[in-house]
Amino acid sequence: MSNYVFVYRVPRGFTPGDPDATSAWTAWFQGISDHVVELGKPVFTRHEVGAAPGDTQLGGYSLISAADLDEAVRLSDGCPALSIGGSIEIGELTDLSADLASAAGAAATSEA
Repeated sequence: MSNYVFVYRVPRGFTPGDPDATSAWTAWFQGISDHVVELGKPVFTRHEVGAAPGDTQLGGYSLISAADLDEAVRLSDGCPALSIGGSIEIGELTDLSADLASAAGAAATSEA
């Protein structure tokens, strides 16, 4: 099994916390609960750098376990972001090679 990040994009102006939206998200997560690695968190404040879609904004993320990308895509069926005009970006998370991980750690240490 691999881990996938689900990045939720929601229509501009959408704010998490509406009771109906919360119920929809809860039901969807319960339906895929065997695959949820990390529930993730919603986003309340945001800033975009670079070219971002103009009609949506970052809504949050989750980490999902799936056999392959096709299964991860199937698990996104019924996501509440889709029913309100949003989208989900799905990406397989992969481990860095030892050299890249070491370089990233060194860079983070030198920036601190």
